[in-house]
Amino acid sequence: MSSVSALSGSAATTSTGNAFTDMTSEEFLNVLIEELQNQDPFDPQDSSALLEQLSSLRNIEAQLSLEQKLNDLVTQNQVASAGNLIGKLVEGHSTGGSSTEGLVTSVRVIEGEVYLELDNGLTMNMNNIHTISEATGSAVGLADG
Repeated sequence: MSSVSALSGSAATTSTGNAFTDMTSEEFLNVLIEELQNQDPFDPQDSSALLEQLSSLRNIEAQLSLEQKLNDLVTQNQVASAGNLIGKLVEGHSTGGSSTEGLVTSVRVIEGEVYLELDNGLTMNMNNIHTISEATGSAVGLADG
């Protein structure tokens, strides 16, 4: 059981909070397997503690799955909103940080972020739009947030 104590001890010293809350699901599972392999058969671990740990692992995995699904939903919503901007004139900051305006020609998702491709060759993150207007002229200002 000494290797389990060493793992738990090192996790506790590097963390300011509860060591188990800072672990990934994979790390937690490795510690759990290590505990099971090294427990004394004449003095086994309390089964209620084991069930509690398994329950915690399932909760962590469910939370990670839910978080990923919510991120995917947000990205899909942003793509749908960005698609409605195709053919519109936008003003804001390009990915390089310079102030620019241009006609939206397409939408691109890069590493989970939604970008507008402009007719001037620049790209703009959806979060950097300040003004949206019809190609003919009537502008709609967006509040900075």
